[in-house]
Amino acid sequence: MNIPFLDNWRRRHAAAHGTALVEALAEDPEGVTELFSECEMLRAQAGAAGLELDETPRSLEALDQLMPRWRRDPEAVPWLGNDAGLYLGTVIIRSVPGSGWQVWPNGQPVIRLVSGRELNVVEAGISWAVTGSPELFQVFAEAAEV
Repeated sequence: MNIPFLDNWRRRHAAAHGTALVEALAEDPEGVTELFSECEMLRAQAGAAGLELDETPRSLEALDQLMPRWRRDPEAVPWLGNDAGLYLGTVIIRSVPGSGWQVWPNGQPVIRLVSGRELNVVEAGISWAVTGSPELFQVFAEAAEV
């Protein structure tokens, strides 16, 4: 739906949202990491399939093998994809030394590797939820190589 005044409001306040996240990450990186790791919708889907997400690379492989029943609900796909991306980022942070959350000026959380490379894990998660590609473990493996 196109609502011009709402679009204008979002543009004015988008920078403020990104700034707040940057400040929160600077003040309490562990708290933000914990918040990003919650991923309630993804954990519920995985739990319904008998999978417990333990924030390990092995759990990413198991997620890649799940039947994508969520694709039946087009409204759920972007939310689940967002959770998948944040979960992927959590696994990378817990497993790849020197990696951490970074926030782009638009407020998008990304993973910054020790090499300086940035991974848009949320974008990868949404793509995974919609199409199944790239596999979450594949993204993790590429991050772990660096």
